[in-house]
Amino acid sequence: QVQLVESGGGLVQAGGSLRLSCATSGGLFSAYTMGWYRQPPGKQRDLVARITSGGTTNYADSVKGRFSITRDNAKRTVYLQMNSLKPEDTAVYYCNAERPRFLGGGAYWGQGTQVTVSS
Repeated sequence: QVQLVESGGGLVQAGGSLRLSCATSGGLFSAYTMGWYRQPPGKQRDLVARITSGGTTNYADSVKGRFSITRDNAKRTVYLQMNSLKPEDTAVYYCNAERPRFLGGGAYWGQGTQVTVSS
């Protein structure tokens, strides 16, 4: 069983920065594709950024150039550095782990952390 625990959310003014962390336990972290998703109030949950086991990253167009996803396999943790935050970045941010098929497949979610950006 894989468990994910997010931290680092909070209230920040527009133009500010936050760094989210997602600590994991269980499973072979280094083999997982890790991702950050967000869900604004009343809207669907969408991908923000992903990083594969090999370090390849991809980002939603709305955050390119402002957000950066990294991973530390030794610490079993994935990070999301968020700079130049905008009010439209306000959402609950969720960490996601995709287990590869050779390990049984499936996906796991954290409980979410609130990010609020004031104008």
